[in-house]
Amino acid sequence: MRILAFRHFDFDDDYAFASWARKGGHRLEVRDPALGVRREWLDGLDLLIVCGGPMSVYEDAAYPWLAEEKMFVKRAVDRGIKVLGICFGAQMLAELLGSPVFRNRHKEIGWHRVFRTEESHPWLEGLDAEFVSFQWHGDTFELPEETRLLAYSEACRVQAFSYREHVLGLQFHLETTPACMEEMFRHWSAELADAPYIQSEEQIRRESGRSGQSVDALHRILDRIGAQGAVPKEEQYGEVYPKPSI
Repeated sequence: MRILAFRHFDFDDDYAFASWARKGGHRLEVRDPALGVRREWLDGLDLLIVCGGPMSVYEDAAYPWLAEEKMFVKRAVDRGIKVLGICFGAQMLAELLGSPVFRNRHKEIGWHRVFRTEESHPWLEGLDAEFVSFQWHGDTFELPEETRLLAYSEACRVQAFSYREHVLGLQFHLETTPACMEEMFRHWSAELADAPYIQSEEQIRRESGRSGQSVDALHRILDRIGAQGAVPKEEQYGEVYPKPSI
């Protein structure tokens, strides 16, 4: 399987994806979309992963390259390519599917409990009905039309959603390693304010042992993504799927 991951800050750790790809014999390319994207990367692509980032999806003026990345992601969705969006990536998918992204009432930083809904999706089969995941976000969005709400938390109404069978957005970070957390503290410690859903560095470090379980859960999701066949051409946009707006 050929996988392309968009990484939005230089110290983001691709260990969780790279270790899974190596084990399964998959080809993983990690690229920075701020350096430009090429439409031909879509050819032969099986899975696009849009990772988290410190910017917001509505900051197009501050990050001019965002428009090009959004168009690339939109084309991937249109073609029926499997897409996994994480945090910033999930917010981008929501915007592309017609829902505005905005500041949440509460920032959510640290290890927080996530609850599955009664909705199901094949990529999340086997994920516990209630689990703890690392979070670091201040934005949120309304559930886009034609999508299913798969998970929520106390601070954030949409923690996971799916669009048809080939697009999944996750607000939480199963992929974050302890090493990446330390870099986050070094660069973004000013965000660790005294607030209801923001934990301290000490509390986050105390629970960093959860990282291994989280990566295992992500690998199970990736296993299911890898096992799913391609979207049949007759089910792609223009015939069954409604076309997302940008």
